[in-house]
Amino acid sequence: MSALYSRSKDLTRSRKTQPETPPCAPSPTSKTFRPDRLSRLDSGSSNISTDICSDRLLSRTSSYTRRENRLASLTKPEQDNAIKDYKKLYEEALTENDKLKAKLQVAQLELADVKAQLEKTTQKQERISDKSSMLEMERREKRALERKVSEMEEELKVLTDLKSDNQRLKDENGALIRVISKLSK
Repeated sequence: MSALYSRSKDLTRSRKTQPETPPCAPSPTSKTFRPDRLSRLDSGSSNISTDICSDRLLSRTSSYTRRENRLASLTKPEQDNAIKDYKKLYEEALTENDKLKAKLQVAQLELADVKAQLEKTTQKQERISDKSSMLEMERREKRALERKVSEMEEELKVLTDLKSDNQRLKDENGALIRVISKLSK
């Protein structure tokens, strides 16, 4: 489209840059033929010169008109092609946008699925870590209980030893009391 614009701009520029001659001014080619015309027009009446001027003016305007029409006919199909090209490009862009939107929706669905899987995995890991921490706590409690049991068993052994010592001392005490009671009699 810009090529069409620059082309038409150049054409208008070339029209403006041509020196504007008055409608009755002779062109460079007509200057050479002017003596012939004068000889033919021998009378030199002003009516004939104005007719020639108007003929020239009409021929120039008609040539300009023909040129304009020709340029318009040249640029019109190009403009139609350009419009069709832009329409085609627009339609292609729309279809591409639709395809990209579809891909985006698919990617968003996949992302949602991956997020859900990640959430499930993190929850499982949290449960496992919770279970492992619970297991670790249970192990610690078990060890503490085992220590207490072993301490109590040792205390129980000491108690049984003490009971047996106490019983032995009671027996000895009873024997001593009998010996003393026999001696005192």
